[in-house]
Amino acid sequence: MPLDTKQDLKKKEKELLAKEAELNKREQEIKRREEALERAGVRIEPKNWPPKFPLIHVDISNDIPVHLQRVQYVAFASLLGLIICLFWNFICVTAVWIIGDSPKIWFLAIIYFVTGVPGAYYCWYRPLYRAMRKESAFRYGWFFMFYFFHICFCVFASAAPSILFVGRSLAGIFQALSVITYSATVGIFYFIGFTLFVLEALLSIWVMQKVYWYFRGSGKEAEMRPDAASRRPPF
Repeated sequence: MPLDTKQDLKKKEKELLAKEAELNKREQEIKRREEALERAGVRIEPKNWPPKFPLIHVDISNDIPVHLQRVQYVAFASLLGLIICLFWNFICVTAVWIIGDSPKIWFLAIIYFVTGVPGAYYCWYRPLYRAMRKESAFRYGWFFMFYFFHICFCVFASAAPSILFVGRSLAGIFQALSVITYSATVGIFYFIGFTLFVLEALLSIWVMQKVYWYFRGSGKEAEMRPDAASRRPPF
């Protein structure tokens, strides 16, 4: 073998060894930081859902106590249900816009989807997830406040009264009855949207009821009262 070839091989071997050492050093540094965060009480939540393109952390079987997993699974189902409702609502509004309605309702449907999906996750699903994992009374309160608005929105959307141009931007019963008079196909789309919003509202009410019963039974409600600190023992 020529001398130059041997020298090139040794050079490449040294470069590979140097890169391997650098990678090992970075891995150890990351591990050290993770351990420091865990000791400080900061929990790392790796994104793992959806599987093909992970955006959020969902590991109910490992993070949530067994007696609360059913409620958390149903709450997750209500999050997915809202995504389906808002996406189907966008399809309905797009259809009615194509046959001659105002473009304003189409932009509103986009706003509902773009703001509603991440808003639901950050405002009520993640607080409930962390409340059940850490038994946090504050996070339960945060969940109840925003989940109540979520239920109100679902009920309003299932009715979709004609308030300015907002009504036609939601696939509710009143708009379904109006649209079906001049387009049977789009009207059926709206009736499906109405059914989805009703099912989402009923599912959400069930979740709210179960979480509240657990919240009261676990004593977390008492922790949120203004006089809770004064009633604690001094030791």
